Amino acid sequence: MAGAFGFKGCQKIRGPQIRNLLEAKDFFLFDCDGVIWHGENAITGAAKVVSSLIRRGKNVVFVTNNCTRPRENYVHKFYRLGFTDVMLEQIFSSSYCSALYLRDVVKVPGQVFVIGCDGLRRELQEAGIPCVEEADDPDATIYDCALAPDVKAVLVGHDDKLTFLKLAKASCYLKDPECLFLATDNDPWHPLSGGRILPGSGSLTAALEVASGRKATVIGKPSRFMFECISSQFRGVDPAQCLMVGDRLETDMLFGSNCGLDTMLTLTGVSQIEEAQEYRDSDQTTNHSLVPDYVVDTIADFLPAFEELDEQSN
Repeated sequence: MAGAFGFKGCQKIRGPQIRNLLEAKDFFLFDCDGVIWHGENAITGAAKVVSSLIRRGKNVVFVTNNCTRPRENYVHKFYRLGFTDVMLEQIFSSSYCSALYLRDVVKVPGQVFVIGCDGLRRELQEAGIPCVEEADDPDATIYDCALAPDVKAVLVGHDDKLTFLKLAKASCYLKDPECLFLATDNDPWHPLSGGRILPGSGSLTAALEVASGRKATVIGKPSRFMFECISSQFRGVDPAQCLMVGDRLETDMLFGSNCGLDTMLTLTGVSQIEEAQEYRDSDQTTNHSLVPDYVVDTIADFLPAFEELDEQSN
């Protein structure tokens, strides 16, 4: 569809081009942080964009690699930031999709050892996935700690309380080739205010991959599985009718490319247009999957297009 509009190759669009795109697409997938909000502050105009899409009968879902909170908490955050018409079933987080993968795809026959926050554990528990309880003595080491006998999967997410013991125990469980090795996502880092960064799930997964000599199966973006979760819960999802809107080339744009979706980069988050242009002009064809079809400064650029559509209908 991007080629039909003639703007493929990270071209900035506005006005009539955005209006044509809004009319052509039925399904809109949004990343959250950097697209919909920054921390506890909504991107200006984002709530109006989401409500306008929903009011026009468009399907809107949110796909996030943030695995630190269960979906219920996301609903509360959306409401708190002014997104009053977002429902639980519209939210697809890497923690929720990990729970679906363990329950419905591999039907894990034992316990899961989790490196991650309480929000990830809650999502697994709500899906009926048994997790290994952490009950080690504070002075325990890998030499004398207890290891659960029936661990059939290790799941790595964001864990701001990661310890050497957790890493060592996970490495021991993964010596069993029948034990699955999963990661909620492979995001390497996340931006913080003041130029600081927060190591992401991908950095923790990388440490365990080195220690275990194994590669993790990634559930979240850019893996296709998150889109398969959406397709299983919404009838008639046609990739050609979808638009993926995100702020990160290596996750959001690659996710869209992997799933056959048109992609749009918004410049309110991590990646900037210069990086996209470098990928576009690269001699390595694999880099072309990171190039967005469209670029906007912010999703608030949708608002004039909505106004044009309203004028046409009056």
